[in-house]
Amino acid sequence: MSSIPATSKGAATRDLILDRAYGLACVGGLDGLSIGTLAHAVGMSKSGVFGHFGSREDLQLAVLDEAGDRFVAHVLHPALKARRGLPRLRAIVVAWLDWVRHASDGGCLFVAAVSEFDDRPGPVRDRLVSHEHQWRQELARAIGLAVETGELRPETDQAQVAFEIFAIALVVHHDAGLFGYEPALQRGLRAFERLVASCSVPGTNPQPA
Repeated sequence: MSSIPATSKGAATRDLILDRAYGLACVGGLDGLSIGTLAHAVGMSKSGVFGHFGSREDLQLAVLDEAGDRFVAHVLHPALKARRGLPRLRAIVVAWLDWVRHASDGGCLFVAAVSEFDDRPGPVRDRLVSHEHQWRQELARAIGLAVETGELRPETDQAQVAFEIFAIALVVHHDAGLFGYEPALQRGLRAFERLVASCSVPGTNPQPA
């Protein structure tokens, strides 16, 4: 039987380390992530971890990118199966609010990272801003498609609606931890439908079943 190429082994090891780092950051924050703690968690030496991530900052950046990939896979990719327009926008919001649940990994890394790095200039903050900006653009694009399908009014301010949807997701995340996920989810969905109704062309916004 042929042996696994060294490059494949290295990639698999890096993925394993990154998976554990992501879990630790969700629970303890991105700023609390250290090479030493991670090395202990994966049963490796510090130098072994350094072989895959040259610095703590490189590790933090990789974890942010991992969080972005997981978010897109959970929220955006499934929603793309829905019809363009309001069905796709609703699918995005429903999946996003499901992402807020975080029953198994401790919380949304991006929400925690914003509170840690919003006032700390540097590469980590820049990467965080980049991810947030990309997601706002995706939201605005989905809203724009609902305008194109004639379901939302032509004068809809797409950036503003994206901002308000973002606000709904944040307050659901806030309330879910304090008052329970289900009531937070239901309030969030009602807030989203109210927002959509305020922008909809009359007769084109049937409520979801």
